[in-house]
Amino acid sequence: MINPMFYADRAPHRHVEAYQQVLDPQPPHRQDADSYWADKIAEVMRDQFGIKPKVNNYSYQTPYPPTYDLIPLPNRYKVPDFTNFSGQDDTSTMEHANRFIIQCGEAANRDKLRVRLFSSSLSGSAFTWFISLPPNSVVT
Repeated sequence: MINPMFYADRAPHRHVEAYQQVLDPQPPHRQDADSYWADKIAEVMRDQFGIKPKVNNYSYQTPYPPTYDLIPLPNRYKVPDFTNFSGQDDTSTMEHANRFIIQCGEAANRDKLRVRLFSSSLSGSAFTWFISLPPNSVVT
């Protein structure tokens, strides 16, 4: 018996069309691109294979503009192992902020890099607070 997936006039064309549909230009911002590609993949799965992906209602967006993620780190910069702040001990926010700036080293010279790296110094309820901030609410 011949497998229907190997019919020359059916299977190859169907998959080529699926790939051609996906190759649209990518939006300019990384977060927009992630959402764009997720939608395209879901569309191909639905159209070509009849698979309906689970709906993901949660899509995290940073509280700072997406362009901050495009700023390059200084040459040969290694992201430090930051002292974490949870807000649960006796460390003040002022002490944590100053320690964070010192630990940033060369990256501390650019406000946008400091904003981008700041979440790496948070844990627990302080991190939860940071990720709950509205998109684009932290700008320099």
